[in-house]
Amino acid sequence: MAETEGPGAPRRRISLAHLTVLDADPLALIDAAMAGGFDMLGLRIVAPMPTDRILPVVGNEALIRRIESRLRDTGLRILDVEAVWLTAETAMDRLIPVLETGQRLGASHLLTVGNDPDEARAAENFARLCEAAQPFGIKPMLELIPYCQTGTIEAALRLVSRAGHANAGILIDALHLIRSGGTPEALRGIDPARLDYCQICQAGGERPSGTDALRAEARGNRFYPDSPKGRLPLKDILDALPPDIILGVEAPCAEYAGLPPAERGRLCGSSTRAFLESLSG
Repeated sequence: MAETEGPGAPRRRISLAHLTVLDADPLALIDAAMAGGFDMLGLRIVAPMPTDRILPVVGNEALIRRIESRLRDTGLRILDVEAVWLTAETAMDRLIPVLETGQRLGASHLLTVGNDPDEARAAENFARLCEAAQPFGIKPMLELIPYCQTGTIEAALRLVSRAGHANAGILIDALHLIRSGGTPEALRGIDPARLDYCQICQAGGERPSGTDALRAEARGNRFYPDSPKGRLPLKDILDALPPDIILGVEAPCAEYAGLPPAERGRLCGSSTRAFLESLSG
C-alpha cells in the first residue's frame, strides 16, 4: 500500500490508471497495481472509440468472477471504470450494462469524455448519464482533453454547470490541463465536491504541435511523476486541488513500454512515492 509523504503528513491514496499499462489484461493490471503498492486502480471496460480494442469485460461472467476474486485476494479496489465518450451517437441504454458491471466490481467513478461539438446535447447526455449512474453508486467524472471537443477547464466547467446534476465530477489530468493552456490557478475556486480524484504524470516542457501529436504524447509518451525530465508544475497543481484528493497515476511511458506490466507498475509506484515524499522535503 502507498506510504505517507512525510512525518505527520496526510496519507495520499494512489490509483494505477489502466492507460499506464494499457496492454495489461484486467488480472495483470491488478497484479501491476499490487506490485507498485497502489491502493486502487482504474479499469477500462469501454472502448473509447470504435477503433480501440479492449478485452471484453462487460457480459464476460467468467472474467468478472476472476477479477472479483483477484481484488479480494489483493485487497485492492477499483476507483474508476472507463472510458465513456459522449458523442452525437451516445445511446444511454447501451451504458446501463457498463454501470451494472462497474457497480459489481466496486467502482465508485466512471471516467467520461466530452467529444460532441454540440455542447447543449453533450450537457444533456452528461446529465442523463449522471442520473442513470446515481442508483449504482457511481459518479461520472468529466475529463477535459485538449484534442477533444471538451478541451479546456472552462469548457468542462461550463458543461457540468449546464448539466446541472449533483452526481457530476470534473477530472483534472495534469498533462491535459497544461497542454490545453490551463494553469494551476484556474483550478482554485472549483467546488471540492466535484474533485474526487485527479490524474498525475510528468511530461516534457514543449507542447506537441497538432492533434495527432497531442494524442500520441498522451497515450504513450508521458513520464512517471518524479522523472527529472518532467516539466509539468505538478506541485502547483496539487496545491490548487483539495489536500485529500485521490491521485490517479496515468503515465504511459515509452521508455518502459517493453517491460512486463508488473515491473512497470512497480517502477511507477516507486516513482509516485518518491514524488510525494519530495513534496514535504
